[in-house]
This record gives sequence, structure tokens and C-alpha cells, in this order.
Amino acid sequence: MAFANVVTLETQPGRRDEAVAILSRRNPQLDETGCLLYEVGTSEERPDTVFVAELWESAQAHRAALELDSVRAAIAEARPLMTGRTSSEKFDVAGSPLRD
Repeated sequence: MAFANVVTLETQPGRRDEAVAILSRRNPQLDETGCLLYEVGTSEERPDTVFVAELWESAQAHRAALELDSVRAAIAEARPLMTGRTSSEKFDVAGSPLRD
């Protein structure tokens, strides 16, 4: 069963684009770990917010990715740009009209 994680990250004023650059940097290890989708986005209505939508083969694959050195390094690099205010919604995917 696929696992989804939708995250909202508040950045320090004016630091959003730096955070996006870090979080959207190509990382082939995510594919290898079971990441099916990892999209980083913004909204002009919330200029200091980064949105991340993740889809994984499983919750276990998501947890495994958090142990990768490359992922830990990206988190450490992005952390100073953040305020610490985040929200996250995790759920098991029940279905999709786009696939069987």
C-alpha cells in the first residue's frame, strides 16, 4: 500500500527560494529507496511557505529514506532557513483514479 506525506514548512522571511533549491535538488537515492513522487512547491499567497507532497511505496520506505546521509544532509542544510513551524499529514493511500 502506498504511503503519502504532505508537509507545509514555514521559512524565515525571504528564505523560501533557498529552501526550495535545497529540497528540490536531485537525489537518485530517493528512487532507490521507494519514493514514487516528491514535489516541492510554493504559493504567492504564502510567500514564506514551502509545500512538499511525497508518495512512497510504503511507510517503511519513507522511514528508510530519512536515514540516508544525503537526506539528513539536505535537512541539516535547510533547517536554518525554517522557522520551526510545520505541519504534516501522513496517510496510507486508499486508491487513485489514475492507476489500478
